[in-house]
Amino acid sequence: MSSPITLDALKVLDAIERKKSFAAAADELFRVPSAISYTVNKLEDDLGIALFDRSKRKAELTTVGKMIIEQGRLILKATDELTHMAKQSADGWESELRICIDSVLLFQPIYTLIAQFQKEYPWINIRVSEEVFGGTWDSLVADRSDLIIGATGDPYNSDFAVHPLGDIDFVFAVANDHPLVNEQPPVSNKTIKEYPSIVVADSSRNLPGRSAGLLDGQSRITVPTVEKKIEAHLLGLGVGYLPLFRIEAQLESGELVTIPLANDESRNSELSMAWRKDNQGKALAWFVNSIQEMAAELIEPS
Repeated sequence: MSSPITLDALKVLDAIERKKSFAAAADELFRVPSAISYTVNKLEDDLGIALFDRSKRKAELTTVGKMIIEQGRLILKATDELTHMAKQSADGWESELRICIDSVLLFQPIYTLIAQFQKEYPWINIRVSEEVFGGTWDSLVADRSDLIIGATGDPYNSDFAVHPLGDIDFVFAVANDHPLVNEQPPVSNKTIKEYPSIVVADSSRNLPGRSAGLLDGQSRITVPTVEKKIEAHLLGLGVGYLPLFRIEAQLESGELVTIPLANDESRNSELSMAWRKDNQGKALAWFVNSIQEMAAELIEPS
């Protein structure tokens, strides 16, 4: 059953309400007043409902008329947006871009880029997710994301384009009141194993999980993100390596302390962003180009 409430009828009602008269609405829509009156009268007859109260000198909207206009404007807006999206999609623009950010990174620089993008392309939806270790690659392999930022290690197949973002350094750090602070440096692995290691859980659903900085036989406390790992370190719950650029403020304030280790090995990780080679979306290209220009900001303190 087709509805008598057509888009044209909604446009007429919208113009009448905004212009406060049938004649002014006719001028705006480039129609004669009789055509406006005919559209309104036919809609009222088809619905069996009065949209205007004509008992007064100047016709006023009824309660039902106001409701139809209020809801009708949402329909008109959605129709305009759909039309625009269809045209943009035909021109290579996605309706939505899914960005996955590894937990090791700061989100603020990406949020700044999103704000810039939205000013230019407000009709495109952005979906941001967070993954850890292999979970970042997993989201791309499983097609849960279009662009991953902060991935570590090699890509799992040749379907992906990869661009390096830079290296980040990790340091072994504990809370300033942790017992390890009072140990004679350099601290041995045997001593370290007496305390729980704070571990970020790999969020991969299908790919093999990854981990780093663990000693055999050491107990662990597993947390969901790097941010939560830093919080756990600050509370003195355990020990482990942390990305240096994420804790420079806490090291400077003395809340966290780096511990020299007997088996101290330089720990760093190369981060990359990756996307599917066959994805030719213009929104994806915009972010890829923009991130290449500001890659350093992703791994530096704000």
